[in-house]
Amino acid sequence: MVDPDVPADRSSLRAAITTAAAELLDEGGARAVTTRSVAERAGVQAPTIYRLFGDKDGLVRAVAEAMMTSYVTSKQEAPDEGLAPAEALRRGWDRHVGFGLSHPGLYALLSTSGAEELSPVLVAGIDVLRGLVRALAAVGELVVEEDRAVQMLHAAGSGAVAALLEQPPARRDPGLSAALFDAVLAAISSGHGAGTGPDRGVRAQTLQFRTVVDELPALSAAEKSLLGEWLSRAAGHPPQDQS
Repeated sequence: MVDPDVPADRSSLRAAITTAAAELLDEGGARAVTTRSVAERAGVQAPTIYRLFGDKDGLVRAVAEAMMTSYVTSKQEAPDEGLAPAEALRRGWDRHVGFGLSHPGLYALLSTSGAEELSPVLVAGIDVLRGLVRALAAVGELVVEEDRAVQMLHAAGSGAVAALLEQPPARRDPGLSAALFDAVLAAISSGHGAGTGPDRGVRAQTLQFRTVVDELPALSAAEKSLLGEWLSRAAGHPPQDQS
């Protein structure tokens, strides 16, 4: 986000530098993003980078944030109207894997950032995924508690990108990503896998009901929270201890 207190010319300079760094990141990975190379690409002096970003790490974080912001915005604006929830989820998966393969340098950077907390833009991306999972629950197809389903999809999607990037493009398995998605979908959805354990139909109905708990007008906030906990237990996935 552009700080309104920063002069327009300074904001433009920051944008030019982050664009240059993003190009270098895509072309040669994180190692290609040096202060000298970025300064040369952007047509500025190296001290300018330090004044605007503090150090190289600050620049790299700004580049990652800018690239991810553009990607998350495209996910939020992608027209999925008319698609069944499972197909909308598949489209989101394909976008995620495609983005990772198109930007291996950024993916490696995010995977090794060591940050203790997710950045706001990554949180926004996971919120998009959560919305897709909730849509699956709303039609009575989700059989795994929402948070678990989000974590499964996020982990599997990241794993798919990592596994594919480990291979040269010519040797990558073109069906790996789809196979992984189908496996996860079968595990979380009543309409796409047999599964084991408690009856999947009952669990799907329980989780479907849970999506509307917050909209029940006759219950207090405490009662809604308790009902949500009961439904989570009934679905076979007790909530994590928050104490």
